[in-house]
Amino acid sequence: MIVGVLRVDLAVFDARTLKDKRRVIQSVKQRLRNAFNVSVAEVDFGDSPKRCRLAIAMVSKESRPLHSQLDQMVELIRNVGGLTLLDYERELL
Repeated sequence: MIVGVLRVDLAVFDARTLKDKRRVIQSVKQRLRNAFNVSVAEVDFGDSPKRCRLAIAMVSKESRPLHSQLDQMVELIRNVGGLTLLDYERELL
């Protein structure tokens, strides 16, 4: 069993309040859950209306499909309006 973890740093430049940020982030989290059946949590910058760090976890029997799925998640996030992907890090455990 291999666990893939993807950490993404995001900027929500259009958000003026935490409520604005929450609306955008909840939408992204739900899209990731629906498309990839993963666990998603906001793990940092909870009190900042402009920044967010998400951690995404997925389990697989092999590493190749895991790499592919993590790459597809990064592309999905890049294509979401209202967000800017600042950085990401993949880790397999």
